[in-house]
Parts: sequence; C-alpha cells; structure tokens
Amino acid sequence: MRRSAVAAIAVVSSASLLLAGCSKADDGDSGAEGNAKANAATTGVVNASDKKGGTVTYAMADAPESFDPGNTYYSFIYNFSRLYARPLTTFKPGPGEKGNELVADLAESMGVPSDGGKTWTYKIRKGVKYSDGTPVTAKDVKYAVERSNFARDVLSNGPNYFQQLLADPAKYKGPYKDKSDKGLDSIQTPDDHTIVFKLNKPFADFDYLVSAPQTAPVPKAKDKGSDYTKSILSSGSYKFETYKDGQQVVLVRNEHWDAKTDPLRKQYPDKIVLNLKVSQATIDKDLMSGDIVADLKGGGVDAQTQAQILAKEDLKANTDNTYGGRLVYTAINTKVKPFDNVECRKAVQYAIDKVSVQTSMGGPIRGDIASTVMPNDLPGHEKFDLYPTEGNKGDVAKAKQHLKACGQEKISTFISARSDRQTEVDAATAVVASLKKAGIDAKIKQYPSSKYFSDYAGVPSFTKKENIGLMMMQWGADWPTGYGFLQQVVHGKAIGQSGNTNLSELNDPAINKLLDDAIANTDESARQAAYIQVDKKVMEQAAIVPLSYFKVLNYRSPHGTNMTASAAWSGQYDYLNIGTTKK
Repeated sequence: MRRSAVAAIAVVSSASLLLAGCSKADDGDSGAEGNAKANAATTGVVNASDKKGGTVTYAMADAPESFDPGNTYYSFIYNFSRLYARPLTTFKPGPGEKGNELVADLAESMGVPSDGGKTWTYKIRKGVKYSDGTPVTAKDVKYAVERSNFARDVLSNGPNYFQQLLADPAKYKGPYKDKSDKGLDSIQTPDDHTIVFKLNKPFADFDYLVSAPQTAPVPKAKDKGSDYTKSILSSGSYKFETYKDGQQVVLVRNEHWDAKTDPLRKQYPDKIVLNLKVSQATIDKDLMSGDIVADLKGGGVDAQTQAQILAKEDLKANTDNTYGGRLVYTAINTKVKPFDNVECRKAVQYAIDKVSVQTSMGGPIRGDIASTVMPNDLPGHEKFDLYPTEGNKGDVAKAKQHLKACGQEKISTFISARSDRQTEVDAATAVVASLKKAGIDAKIKQYPSSKYFSDYAGVPSFTKKENIGLMMMQWGADWPTGYGFLQQVVHGKAIGQSGNTNLSELNDPAINKLLDDAIANTDESARQAAYIQVDKKVMEQAAIVPLSYFKVLNYRSPHGTNMTASAAWSGQYDYLNIGTTKK
C-alpha cells in the first residue's frame, strides 16, 4: 500500500457510497467539514457529499503546456482534462491504491483482444454528445489518436506509444498532411460506435494505454491544430466558458452531458475556475484560508508552508502525505560530452550527496532516498544499489577515480531545472554543491514548466547547443506497471526532437529489446522480472541518478468535498467529482 508514516485514518460519510469508485474507510467517523485527520484522503473519501452547486477553484504556479488533451503530458492535466475530455478508459475515482483500478469510460467496456493481442476492439457508448450537441463517433477517436501521435511538428507534447505500436505508421504523414483524408489503415472504424486498433506486435497493457487523453474524441472539422486548446469541444461533464491564455480557465456544466452515458462523473459544482501563474506562497495561503480547493499541480506546499503546517496539529490534520509512483532524479545526457563516456556518468553517480538533496526538498517527509529507477511503490520494484556510499552522502574519492578513468580532471557543464518549481531548483543547487567537490562544475539554467519539454530540456538539439549535460527531472508512471513507468524515459524509440522525455537520450539495444519483449509477453511475472532487468541495466549505464522516491505533502482544503488522494494521479486529488461546501 502507498501509505505514509503518519497515521492514516479516513473520515467519511455515508454519502461516499454515491461516489463512483469510492468506499467507506474502515475507521471513519462523520464526514463533517474540517473534521478529517492527516492522510484521511489516502484511504477514504473526505467530506463525501452529493451536494450540487457552487464554484470549485484551483490554482497553479505556472501554466500547463496545453489544455489540448492530445498535446499534454503532465499528470495533473491528464487528471483535470477528464472533466471535459473522455478517453476510452480511465481510472476509477478512489483513494490510494483503489484509484489504480482501470475502468471503461468513453468505451462501453474494456478492449477485446484478438490475433494474440495484436488487435484491440472497443465499442463507443451510444448517446454521448459534445458540448455543441453533436454526437461523438468512433471516427473522432481515430482522428484524435492520429493528430496527437502523427503531427509532432504541430503537437509535440505527450507520449508517442501509438506511433511505435500501430502497424503502418511509416506510410502515414499525419492528419495535416494526409491528402487522401483516409487516415491510418491500422485504426479502423467499421461503424460509428466501433474502433479497432491493429498493432505491429502484441501489447499486454493496451487497455492502460488508451486511458491517455490522446484517445479523447476530437472532431476533425473542429480541429485547429496548436490553437485547438483555445476552443476545445467538450465530451465530458464540463465545457470551457472562458479561456485566457496563461491567466485563467473557467469551466461550466456541459448541458449536453448525460449521466446515463457516464457512470463516473457526477457534475457537482456549477463552475470550475483555474487561476494560472499564481505564486506558490499565495496558493498555499489561499488553500489554508479556503479560497481555493486544491493546487492543481499537486506537487505539495512550499518549504515555508510545510514548516508552518507541521508545527500545528490542527493544520497537519488537513494534509495528505503519500507516495505517488514518482521518482525525482538527475538525468545525465549521454549525447553531451564528456557524459557520452560511462565513466564520467559514474563519477556523477558517486559525487552526489543524496541526503543533502533530500534535505533541500523538505526532508524525509518529501521522499525516501532512491537508488533505483523504478519507484519503491510501483508493482515489481526491487531494491538494489549499484553506487552505494556511506550514509548516502556521496563518495568524492570514488567520483574522482571514475573521472580519471574518463580522462578528465575537471568538467564544466550546465544543469537544467524548472523555474516555477522551487524545490526542484533547491535540489539542483544541492546537486551542484556536491559535484563541485569532485571537480564537476555545473551551473543551473532555469526554464518554465510549460516549455521545459517542448522548448528546452526536451529538445536534444537545444541541450547539445547549450552544453546541458545534466537535467533535473521528476517522473511518474503513465500507468502502474514497469512498462508504464520505464518506456518513455529509457527506450530509444521514445526519444523525440521536441517534447522528449528520455532526457538521457539512452538508446541501448539490450534495454530496448527487454522492454519490447516484455510487453508482448502474456506472463505477468515474466514481465515484472524483465522490468527489474531493465532497471539494473539503466543503472549500469549510469544514465539516471535516482535521488528520491517522491512523496507529496498536499494541504487538503476543508471546504472541498469528495476529496481522495489517488495513486493513479501521483498522489494528487482526483479532480473528477470534487465539490465544495461553499455557496
């Protein structure tokens, strides 16, 4: 179970039975407002209620890369986008591990595999309508996948699984260049409610894959490419009322949403407001005052607020401290000299004082010291350490030995971090201080989260030009399996020219083959064994320096209803059915 060291006692009411996927906690009392205890939302539903009305307000320190469901890769937008975009499957709202339950969403049921797992068929629910009243069709799902995976020059963000898996991608130029208007042959729509995916190999996790918002329908006639984010047509329970780029988004009820076609969404608030580019200190203050319901990013309070909260029991009672299947790490760029030499990468592994990094991020409450790529709460995780140092405080002597073996005495490089994530900048600062002792001089370059992958750290040509040999990174599983965590950060085919998440640009044939063979294997235990091998091989290549198994410390607004901290969303609150006690 993904539980923190703080006692987790859930406080819920009988109204929780009305929530999809939410169950009563074992030791619950009444769900009175503000009466929950620390970690209550990790094991139950806090302030469970079927009350309708009011405005739920969120805030975040930066702005998302995009609200377009086909052009995003941050988990908080995957979570939030379900309010207006329905993928084929999704995760059932529920606390902790219960939130990892995969269920049908736009699809009537889970996929039907055939041809040994190379063909997957889904039936689209009948009666689902967009916010303009037009019906959702299977062709819209097909088009959504095509635009999100085969127009990377226009929509660069998000994973490229479909591009790798579909049977005929080499023949297809993408929806904006396809003159035939036929689209991919490997996605078939024999009628308006049936979609068939033809893969080039068996893929055991395909039901998980189609939970990505890339399968949320987009009608071709309404697509505006990169500008679609400004006029998204909703298939969910809420639609866009206003969109102010980099400032605010307001959602209101979609009057064409029908509860009969949707067993998950409840459409509780009248309005949902998201304020953008708000300072973290202001977000924390507004959470504690009840002016907002949640920090959308779900990364936790800042260091100053953390100290204030932990000093007072009444404030600590409104916190949820949990793992979220996330790893905080430093990616070492294997294409930037001299880190193209594994000995130089090993020097970095030994040089970093992980305790100082952990302290900079807020101490053990914000994560345990890591030694593996796969997080300690991911199924199949195995503990090992290829670069042990006494007390995890680094070993300067060993670092210098490997530096010498690399033919270097001193290295000058840059390390990237996201400017709007102070804990990430603090962690980078601690990494820099450690490296300096071993003769590695790294200077920090800061970039905004909204452009980190599309313009900076995720653009290989940029990192080479700017001599960015090290990159701060935090990664959560796309879905709760070894493949769902590893593929997009260590497989060679995941490397993209923009929006790249394999920041190390690791392209090892043995690692690639292990991942490819594993996902085609129907034996779950064999797949898990393969993922452990991948983990060890990545560490042998020294391409990633695991720093901590991230734990979030979120402040839970006492005015929010139906609050659950879900493992599926990296410990964030599940945004699907949050309401408010405020009028």
